[in-house]
Amino acid sequence: SGLPIDTPGRPIPSTAEKPTPPPPLSTTAKAAAVTIHISDAAIRPAAILPVQEAAAILRALEDRDVSRGGVWNATPGVWQRYDRTWSGPAGSRGGAELVGSVGVVYDRPRRLEITLYKVTLTAVGREMGFTADSLCDEALGYAGLSLATCPRADLLALPASDPFQQVPKPRTLGEILNTDVLALVGLRKAQ
Repeated sequence: SGLPIDTPGRPIPSTAEKPTPPPPLSTTAKAAAVTIHISDAAIRPAAILPVQEAAAILRALEDRDVSRGGVWNATPGVWQRYDRTWSGPAGSRGGAELVGSVGVVYDRPRRLEITLYKVTLTAVGREMGFTADSLCDEALGYAGLSLATCPRADLLALPASDPFQQVPKPRTLGEILNTDVLALVGLRKAQ
């Protein structure tokens, strides 16, 4: 479809191919640059990745990680697609722009399966021609799947909203110290 995406079988861009950094921004442009317009799409019924396909996709996303010259940043709760590899100091994002995110839950509905339940596209992603389906299809394509061919299931309990957008509940110093002590004691017992 002519989209500038990382497709299965296509070589990952070399880390030597560094993008030219953008020119310095004015104060007004800097304020505008931090505004990310997003659109959310729920995947209903939710897409379920069987064990083998889930493992293949996770390996592919790891191989295409932004720290390795790829365009994906996959964590247990969200798979983020960027327009290019991260090129900033000390492995930071640099000039890379977030294209979109796929909300995922591991080990649901069964152990080792992955559920895709939500897609978020940024203005950059929409300008590049991405849709909710095409963003999912890029990741799913690493296992020979698409959103249209993925097994589906209705989720009884959806995950909480995006953890990166939630405001943490204020905690007292006692709660913080108690939590840290309990965590340390649990770590010591596990050893």
